[in-house]
Amino acid sequence: MMSTILVVDDEKDIRDLLKYNLEKEGYTVLTASNGRAALSAAARHPDLCILDVMMPEMDGWEVCKALRKDPASASLPVIFLTARDGEVDEVLGLELGADDYLTKPVRIRTLVARVKKTLAQGREKGTTSDVGEKLTIGELKIHVANYVVEVGNKELAFPKKEFEVLLYLVRHPDRVISRETLLNEVWGRDVYVVDRTVDVHIRKIREKLDSLSSCIETVKGVGYRFKKDR
Repeated sequence: MMSTILVVDDEKDIRDLLKYNLEKEGYTVLTASNGRAALSAAARHPDLCILDVMMPEMDGWEVCKALRKDPASASLPVIFLTARDGEVDEVLGLELGADDYLTKPVRIRTLVARVKKTLAQGREKGTTSDVGEKLTIGELKIHVANYVVEVGNKELAFPKKEFEVLLYLVRHPDRVISRETLLNEVWGRDVYVVDRTVDVHIRKIREKLDSLSSCIETVKGVGYRFKKDR
């Protein structure tokens, strides 16, 4: 069964162009012309969202934040497609939890390739070997297949990238993991992300873990280590 893609852009010509080409690839395509409409469409549980930044009512940054705060859409893959081509904008988009960041104009073949790769990464992380897998370390519980983190009996909403950073650290306890390794393993080797993005994600993870934040140790100049025994 092919995936459903949500395309969000306030320019009709772009929506129509993306819808036509994605449907040629066999995808089902939902569209929205502004941020609020995007959040309504997200309730239909698409498999991926292609999101513009500069839009009326709610911009793409706000939409991404809202998606990540809602447990129902916290793990929804997001690809920003925007005319904002500055490095600061790209870093911000990735820090907000986007899976990829493309600038307009973009070649359709490039966009389709990124869509396929992002969806494939999601499927790889949800393979049958992950179904039902639960990692438990003290009060911390990680339900791998459905991207759920629990501390004690409290369920926490983790955006996809924060979840994957935490999961990688927990799966390699007591080992020092470099920033470069986290970038390659979580974001992929062909996606440009600066080291500071990792640091921002770690900070947000620690804030959510609250009393368990000390489990993640900073190794100065290298990266991070998840300590099984605090």
